[in-house]
Order: sequence, then C-alpha cells, then structure tokens
Amino acid sequence: MAENKNFSEEKINVGIVGLGQRGAVLLNTILACDEAEITALCDVYDDRVAYNRDRIIKRTGKTPHVFSDYRDLVSDDNVDAVLISTSWEAHADIAVECMEKGKIVALEVGGAYSIADCWRLVDAYERTGTAIMMMENCCWDRFELLATSLCRNGLLGEIVHCHGAYSHDLRDEVLGGIVNRHYRLNNYLNRNCDNYPTHDLGPIAKLLDINRGNRLVSLVSISSKAAGLDTFARSDKNPDKSLIGKSFKQGDIVSTGITCENGETITLTLDTTLPKYYSREFTVRGTKGLCNQEANMVFLDGLNDSHEFFEPEKTIKKYIDNAEEFSEFQVREWKDISEKEKTLGHGGMDYLMFKAFFKAIRRGEDFPIDVYDAATWMCVTALTEKSISEGGAPQAIPDFTRGKWKFRPRLDVTAFPDIKSHEQRAAQQKFV
Repeated sequence: MAENKNFSEEKINVGIVGLGQRGAVLLNTILACDEAEITALCDVYDDRVAYNRDRIIKRTGKTPHVFSDYRDLVSDDNVDAVLISTSWEAHADIAVECMEKGKIVALEVGGAYSIADCWRLVDAYERTGTAIMMMENCCWDRFELLATSLCRNGLLGEIVHCHGAYSHDLRDEVLGGIVNRHYRLNNYLNRNCDNYPTHDLGPIAKLLDINRGNRLVSLVSISSKAAGLDTFARSDKNPDKSLIGKSFKQGDIVSTGITCENGETITLTLDTTLPKYYSREFTVRGTKGLCNQEANMVFLDGLNDSHEFFEPEKTIKKYIDNAEEFSEFQVREWKDISEKEKTLGHGGMDYLMFKAFFKAIRRGEDFPIDVYDAATWMCVTALTEKSISEGGAPQAIPDFTRGKWKFRPRLDVTAFPDIKSHEQRAAQQKFV
C-alpha cells in the first residue's frame, strides 16, 4: 500500500484510463463509492473524454483533469490510484508505468499476449512495492461465493474438479469492433486462444487456494474450427458489412484442461461466437457434493438422492434453484447489498469488488487478488494460444510466486460464515 497519504481519513483520488464500454460503466460504480472520487480521465478518443468529464461534473460538481496520453495521467500528482480499462494489449504497459510512478493499480481483466508481459507485472511489483489488484468481478458473484463458503465449511468434502466457461454470444460486439471502436475484433481476426479466461478461472483459483498452498502446473488446449463469425457476418444482423468474407482465426469453442499441484483438475471453455445464452458454467465437484451455477443447484451426499432419477430433466426439475435453501452460508455482502447497489455493474459484483479494493487501500491490507494471481490467470491466454498452435501440446504454467505459494496463507476475497451444525441439520433433513 502507498504510504504517502492517510487513506483512512482522505478520499482516494482515482484516474481512469480507457473510457469505452467497460470504463464508462465502472465510472458509475466508482462514483457510488464514498471512499473515492474521480480526479482524472484519459482516452485516445476526445469525445469519450468529454462525455465522461461532463458526467462527473454533473454528478459531483467537480471537474477532473483530462488527458489523451496515459503517461500524463499517471504523472498527475492528483491521482492516487489508476483504473486500467483499455484494450487488452495495453494493460501490461500501463500497469508497469503506474507501478513505476507509485500509483496503485486497478487492472481490468483480459488475457496476456505473452508470458513475458506477465513477468513484467510481477517484476515491477516486486521492484517498486506498488500495490496492484486485478479487478476480476466474478470472484464476488453470489453463487461463486456461496459455493466457496460451502467448501470452506466442509460440506463439499475434498475438492476434486472444477469447471468454468466464458459462454457469451459476442458476435455483434466482435463484428462491431470498427463501428464501435472496440478492441475485440483484431483478436478474433488474428489469434486463436482462450482470450478471456479470468471470469471462469478466477473464482475457481480462489476456491482452490491457487498461489496460496496450491498452484497451477500445466495446461492443454484445443480449438474447434471458426465458423460462427463468418456465418454471422453474412446475416442481416452484422453491423459491419465490410467484414463479409473475412477469415477469422479464433475458433468458436476453445477447451482447456489444467492440472493443479494438489491433484485437482480444472476445465475451461471459451464460447463466444455461436448462439447461446450467457453462462459461466461454474461447477465444483467434491467428495461430498457439488455446486452447479447454471441450475443454481447444490447437491450434497446424504441430503440428496443420487439414484433417484436416471432422466436428467427430472433431476434438474427437482433440485433447480435449491441453492436458495443454503442462504445461511451466503456472505454478508450479498445479504446486505441494496437494490440500488445491485444496479452498479453486473448485478452488484462490480460494486462489491470496488468496495473491497478501496477497503484494502484504506486499511493498508493486501489485495485479495494480487499481482501473482493476475499473472497466473492472464498467462492462460498466451499458453492456450501456444498449445493450440502445437496441436494440443501440454504447456507448463510458470510459478510467478517463485516458490512462495508453498508458504503463503489463504486469502479469500471476503470472510465466510463459520457454521458448525452440519451434522445436526443433516439429521433433521433440513435441506431434503
């Protein structure tokens, strides 16, 4: 944490670099946090800067400094922390510049373009001591936190396998890249990888204590053919007809398998260019039960009957949405969140994430998602690209902690309820 300012008594001055779709949304979230104020804005597009400057003036009556070059914002003495929400390829350069200048970093998600970039983040942090947090909002989702709480309370037994996905139909967003000045298009034209792994991997990594008593060891990745964007480009829904006939390198479905030091396995799926509902497919399998986000389901050995049905639709019908019966295991943040706060990005996840970010700064505490997590999760993109190009060849995942993972204590993103009466509840068949 920065030592030059007493953040427990003063507001944290935040600068935002990147005011596209994501940056503009997070601007609202930060404005709702009374611990901070936005004092500087930066984007390469003047209209974005002007529009968001006017929004801040209207909301707060204060005029932020505005820049077109991120280096000028990072050099501004009126900035304590910088939110980086630019295109993915710029993240590492800006984050390193911030750390060198002593600016606390809030790094938006995105995969890395090289392992070298990941090491640059780690080396800059270790050299400067400047705090950096990856803003992986899904680590604060209601179901992911409930599943982790059940795990920490022993209800799922020994964890064996986890699965996650970034399943999000982005065909119109990708093909609208030129029209909307959005960064995804070039990635889909020129790369074939899991380009957005942290939404699914982040909550799993926290649950499995990755970099804190456990580590990711290796991965293999395969890709389907690329057909979805070509088909969509030829449809009436395509926002940019100049892309008709373009060759897209990004496969429609990318499947990745990861092994962990403590014996668990993880599977990840990137699925963004075919018709489908949004899902992260978050699933946890343990020796005593499972959690399945798509069905909002908790299934526990002894409380549910695994032999009751041999027709999957009947199982789903009986147990769907039963996770609500485990509300006593939910964390306080989700019990206390207001309806207004739920509107502040992704149903409230963004708000809870930024409250945790500002809380850690004010208390001088370690961020719950640190530079080692950022490097480990981001490197999956570069390694899946290499694995796919080599026909699914295994890739070693670097130990960015340089061995410290063996001794670092668990650090969850929040405190979980400690509930002792599992056996008593099971005897009473409370959840049956």
